[in-house]
Amino acid sequence: MASIKKGDLVVVITGRKQALGGDKGKQGRVLDVNRETNRVIVEGINMVTKHVKAGQTDRGTKTGGIQTMEAPIHISNVALVDPETKQATRIGVRLETVTKNGETKTVRVRVAKKSGKDI
Repeated sequence: MASIKKGDLVVVITGRKQALGGDKGKQGRVLDVNRETNRVIVEGINMVTKHVKAGQTDRGTKTGGIQTMEAPIHISNVALVDPETKQATRIGVRLETVTKNGETKTVRVRVAKKSGKDI
């Protein structure tokens, strides 16, 4: 089971401090997870400027210019935010049995190590 999924609230745990222009300590939602490269894109974190070539759409409007967008960050540099304490936490797994339509299934539930709350 993946520790970080799309839509999770994460905090950056490495890098330059915010006072020095870095992203350490900032929180944001995960927009995308790339399993092959172990990287995540977090909303508002690791912003880069991208120069887009000028073009034209079907309606005739001009496109292009300088855009700011999020760049990927390695998954080891972020940690999940505990829903109770709002701080970085590690993730554990609890097995839970669920009965639905007469069938029993074992489901894995992600649990915050600090508070024990479900994520």
